[in-house]
Amino acid sequence: MLLHVIRRLGVFVLTVMVASVVVFFLLGVLPGDPARAQLGLQASEEQVQALRQQLGADRPLPVRYLEWVTGFFSGDMGLSYASRTPVAPQVLDALQVSLLLVLGGICVAVLIALPLGILSAVRHHRPDGALFSGLSQLGISVPNFLAGLLLIAVFAVALGWLPSGGWSPPAAGVDFLRHLALPALALGLVNGAILARYTRAAVLEVMREDFMRTARAKGLTPGRTLIRHGLRNALVPVVTVTSIEFANLIIGAVVIETVFVIPGLGSTLIRAVANRDLIMIQSIVMCVVILVLVVNLLVDLVRPVIDPRLRSTR
Repeated sequence: MLLHVIRRLGVFVLTVMVASVVVFFLLGVLPGDPARAQLGLQASEEQVQALRQQLGADRPLPVRYLEWVTGFFSGDMGLSYASRTPVAPQVLDALQVSLLLVLGGICVAVLIALPLGILSAVRHHRPDGALFSGLSQLGISVPNFLAGLLLIAVFAVALGWLPSGGWSPPAAGVDFLRHLALPALALGLVNGAILARYTRAAVLEVMREDFMRTARAKGLTPGRTLIRHGLRNALVPVVTVTSIEFANLIIGAVVIETVFVIPGLGSTLIRAVANRDLIMIQSIVMCVVILVLVVNLLVDLVRPVIDPRLRSTR
């Protein structure tokens, strides 16, 4: 197990370094001049060249990469091309907002997926099981932004219970939860429906296993058999899919932040793209890549704890 942890940490570090190379060079070779974009078409060539030197855009790509990657991992992400202010505080503030939103979305998704998936699997021969399965199918077909707009129309405009947009810090307490509720619900509904389908399939597969029939033959009721022996085995693929859904949640958060006017990574990234703020874009993309890799690492380390059979294969 210790060797597995060390090996996974090594792969994680290597993957992060490879990702930093890919992110920097792919974005660095994009057509267009950030200095010209900042100064506009009316600027003279001398002014553009001066700003290019000031931004460091005239130096070779490998040199710029080394400066960027050492600065990034030491907490200095450079100066924004657009505002000429440090990038790190802006990215970290936006990252905190996006993390809270994504964690809220995951909580909503899991709270929806587990009961809906288990009930639709256990009662798959009955009308209510088909209804639960149909609800999850309906949830998959609704885009995040449409779910967000519907929630705003009902709970913010029609009923007036919750704010239609904006953000409050966690220190605001109840006001923070009121601003988080609708975006997290919009983000979690669709991903919860997707996760419910995987949960249903995993539970159905476990219910057909021999050890489940043996447990029932010993006198356990179907419900106790599932709780004692089935759920733990069914959770392994569900946990894996949840890590994959985490990446989808981050992508979905970009749309949700725009709909609810939330100052997270998504809205910051869209603003940076509009301003051709390359250093900001590289830093945000790298943060998202590291975030997804960290979640995958944690899931890979947790899976053997959930299913002891995986320890013998490491």
